[in-house]
Amino acid sequence: MALRNVAIIAHVDHGKTTLVDQLFRQSGTFRDNQRVAERAMDSNDLERERGITILAKCTSIEWTDKAGETTHINIVDTPGHADFGGEVERILSMVDGVILLVDSAEGAMPQTKFVTSKALALGLKPIVVVNKIDRPDGRPQEVLDEVFDLFVSLDASDEQLDFPTLYASGRNGYAGETMEVRDGDLTPLFETIVRHVPPPKADPDGPFKMLVTLLDRDNFVGRILTGLVSSGRIRQNMPIRALAPDGSTVEDGRATRIMAFRGLERVTVEEAQAGDIICLAGLTVATVANTIADPAVTEPLAAQPIDPPTLSMSFAVNDSPFAGKEGSKVTSRMIRDRLFREAEGNVAIKVTESSDKDSFEVAGRGELQLGVLIETMRREGFELSISRPRVIFGEDEAHNRTEPYETVVIDVDEDYSGTVVEKMAIRKAELTDMRPSGGGKQRLTFTGPSRGLIGYHGEFLSDTRGTGIMNRLFSHYGPWKGPIAGRQNGVLISTETGEAVGYALGYLEPRGVLMVSPGEAVYQGMVIGENAKDDDLEVNPLKSKALTNFRASGKDDALRLTPPKRLTLEQAISYIDDDELVEVTPKSIRLRKRYLDPHERKRQSRKSA
Repeated sequence: MALRNVAIIAHVDHGKTTLVDQLFRQSGTFRDNQRVAERAMDSNDLERERGITILAKCTSIEWTDKAGETTHINIVDTPGHADFGGEVERILSMVDGVILLVDSAEGAMPQTKFVTSKALALGLKPIVVVNKIDRPDGRPQEVLDEVFDLFVSLDASDEQLDFPTLYASGRNGYAGETMEVRDGDLTPLFETIVRHVPPPKADPDGPFKMLVTLLDRDNFVGRILTGLVSSGRIRQNMPIRALAPDGSTVEDGRATRIMAFRGLERVTVEEAQAGDIICLAGLTVATVANTIADPAVTEPLAAQPIDPPTLSMSFAVNDSPFAGKEGSKVTSRMIRDRLFREAEGNVAIKVTESSDKDSFEVAGRGELQLGVLIETMRREGFELSISRPRVIFGEDEAHNRTEPYETVVIDVDEDYSGTVVEKMAIRKAELTDMRPSGGGKQRLTFTGPSRGLIGYHGEFLSDTRGTGIMNRLFSHYGPWKGPIAGRQNGVLISTETGEAVGYALGYLEPRGVLMVSPGEAVYQGMVIGENAKDDDLEVNPLKSKALTNFRASGKDDALRLTPPKRLTLEQAISYIDDDELVEVTPKSIRLRKRYLDPHERKRQSRKSA
């Protein structure tokens, strides 16, 4: 049986996972009457809620052509967001070709560029699929020209520039070689994969070797290592050795279980050969970038270098007065074990322990990646105190301070473009391109320091009335841009602990925007609202109405409070200042001052002044 290994790469929301669903159905992987969740590849709860792919996943289909020849196609669904780029880089080393999916209206976007640059650098040949061809605002020819220009700018070879193009609608399940296609099935795509993607470059006669690219856990078989068998064969219970990238032995063991992908399922097999993508159980220490091999092998396989993290946050034990009331995992030991387990499987995350052992510095690719980690831990029952994100500074050869820069592409209605340009300029970003993108919209491209973009997304949505779309991508390390203005408003800080009273909140409402409602538990040092002015204000949300026999007209009118401003986890993390923390529990997200006692806050502010 012929074998093909291919990855699907695309920008967020260009229809990648939906297309894979259709490939499953049309290859017979799913029965016609089988009930399957929509976007079957997005199996993680957070992926379904957010509509994005976070974890790279492998699957396979078997397709039989008109001549009766069957081809086993391993398909890898990769994340489209640059924050999860650590997954993309590793996964691409397992495949021999890529399907680049682009939206017929949006075209080549920043994350398309990010993942494509990785694929082209590895020498992979692309198949370009212009998806959503049935969109009324589609512009397939211009999009195709954009893709070609993108390949040229990424130094694609002549062979890579001679790519086949298909036009498709993943949702409706058809593809064709002309822009006019509006029906049919995905047979042209299957045929193009078989014809254009080369068979795996593997050595069937050599000793067994496999580079670990993904790490997973199973409650029954323990650690599961996924990778491409680059040479030889492996049989169940065969002795194996794990080698570190420097050639040292990590551990010896046996292949207690070998699994291959059959549709969405991992199926146990007796043996696997060169070119197969498999999962292996039996080792307890081996991790991503290690080589699993026959005990006689001493040379490890080369692992793809990973781009460094650019952002860090402190994860600490929750020490608020409400600690331990809502979560089951509250100790520093539990937090430590969970974070180091995450860093083990996710090479884009780095964890370092602080000297006091109660907090951990977690470095990653961006706010979204770290936000997903916090949300995952929260759902597992953890309570945490999270600091404001900080960029990781570097140094050039002359020992000058450098910082990470990002390319920001913004699609916005023309009416709001002036406001966006002004706000980005305040954040030290420079406008590099401005062009109409059709339908009364403009596409603005900026280059600016990551530091200035922290916390801007919520403000951006407000400025554009929720119609703007912002895409960010790490660009390079450049010179430090100097101080950047932070949050413009101060906060309202509770002076008491107890339940907020509607009477008190009614009198506080003119002072700013409240973040709590009557009856909600608050504590001293907790942030309960945003001050209308630029300084912090200490207030008492527990003050109740004085009981007197005096009745003035109008005093007993029904109290009408504006609904409180509720921040999501990502909004809270980007909203806080350096002297504040986000308290995260399974049920609540609270903002608080780092030092709850007002006297301690004053002492610390004098020290930092």
